[in-house]
Amino acid sequence: MLAKYITTPIFYVNDKPHIGHAYTVILADVLSRWFKINNYDVFFLTGTDEHGNKIEKTAREKGMDPKDFVDQISGLFKSAFAKLDIQYSRFIRTTDKDHEENVKRILKYLYDKGDIYKGTYEGYYCLPDESYFTESEIIDGKCPVCGRPVQKISEEAYFFRLSKYKDQIINFLNSNSIIPDFRVKEQLNRLKNGLFDLDISRKTVKWGIELPFDNSHTTYVWFDALLNYLTAINFDLNKYWPADLQIIGKEILWFHSVIWIGILSALNLPPPKKILAHGFWLVNGQKMSKSLGNVIDPVLWVEKYGSDAVRYALISEKPAHDDGDISEEKLISKINSDLADELGNLVYRVLSLSLKSNKVFEGDDLLSKELDLEGIKNDFENYDAFSALHKIMDFVRKCNKFVSDKRIWELEGKEFDSAIYSLLNSIKSIGILIYPFMPNTGIKIIKMLGYDESYINVKNLAFGPIGPVKYREILFSKVEKK
Repeated sequence: MLAKYITTPIFYVNDKPHIGHAYTVILADVLSRWFKINNYDVFFLTGTDEHGNKIEKTAREKGMDPKDFVDQISGLFKSAFAKLDIQYSRFIRTTDKDHEENVKRILKYLYDKGDIYKGTYEGYYCLPDESYFTESEIIDGKCPVCGRPVQKISEEAYFFRLSKYKDQIINFLNSNSIIPDFRVKEQLNRLKNGLFDLDISRKTVKWGIELPFDNSHTTYVWFDALLNYLTAINFDLNKYWPADLQIIGKEILWFHSVIWIGILSALNLPPPKKILAHGFWLVNGQKMSKSLGNVIDPVLWVEKYGSDAVRYALISEKPAHDDGDISEEKLISKINSDLADELGNLVYRVLSLSLKSNKVFEGDDLLSKELDLEGIKNDFENYDAFSALHKIMDFVRKCNKFVSDKRIWELEGKEFDSAIYSLLNSIKSIGILIYPFMPNTGIKIIKMLGYDESYINVKNLAFGPIGPVKYREILFSKVEKK
């Protein structure tokens, strides 16, 4: 069986999850489920990043022990992902014992190899991003990523010889491995300022993994965090490495396309096959921030509208690589128009007509040519869930048009049978294809047609005799706009 390894970044636990975290993990889940119903052995990884200065500081401000604090917030992420129907293979935490042991083992290997050395770090540090910058990279004394003030620091540190692997990093950046490709230029431009060795330890931070060769230092949170992708698969390098797809937010592309590639090169491991750097979410045209009070809690939306509706709204709203705007009004609009009026209406009225006959339907195939199945498969191969979903919904609209144009409620005999045969098979296809995006809805559709959940597989998209229909139910009710 072919294997696929799909990862999200591990999410920093300084606060509870928001809609941006939800989008990343939903996108990964959609792609993971697609490859599963194509008979791949999929390992889907997500989790939480739990060490570092910012965690230590936040926990102290709340009067909590750092471990108790990260246990609490990591639990909120797990709970949110469960409500979003995220079907991961492992939820890793950087405080997991096997991860901490692996980090120490890798640090010792690189130290013995001569790729880690002791020195003095002098430069600028951004606490919110846990990132280091040179003087040429900061802008008016502020972080080039988040725009907040940076601290000038000078301290003893251990360094990873990142500069040694500059050629391998540039080769990766030029290998068409980053989605979208226009982000490559941003990283190459940053490299023009030079590639400096990476400060990978802090003497002043206690909440972290101690260096195995100097326990007065703890490991820089980013060096620790990136290694989770290897810990999670228990270093099964033959089956799952290199990763097929690593999904991240665009703000951390430097860490994944430069630092991560440098680490992998030092370990003599190949880079991931693809890195997808997705855009930001805005809320009514503004960046999410606590001060504006516009941070969206995905759990609240799920509790009001259901996980399938939230998953659909986020994936359908924008291509992954673009920035996009989301609001509760947009979510409600998509529920009412796409899910209730189009998908729900199609399934309910066709199944209602089918139940009147209560038989197996056969006839002429009048609709399969309207389904762009090859286009959908190609979109998934290119990790473009947005385009695939829009092709599926386009087919839903064509089926609704077929119902109206044919006035199938007035048909009789063979004409009626062929129309219902074509529509039921189309709905079966829609149920299978929509399942990665809206798993509960996909399962409901398939069960109404008389199949069980195990039937959801791309191999079952072919048209054939179908029925009798078991029952019907309303998939989505309209939501009143308040």
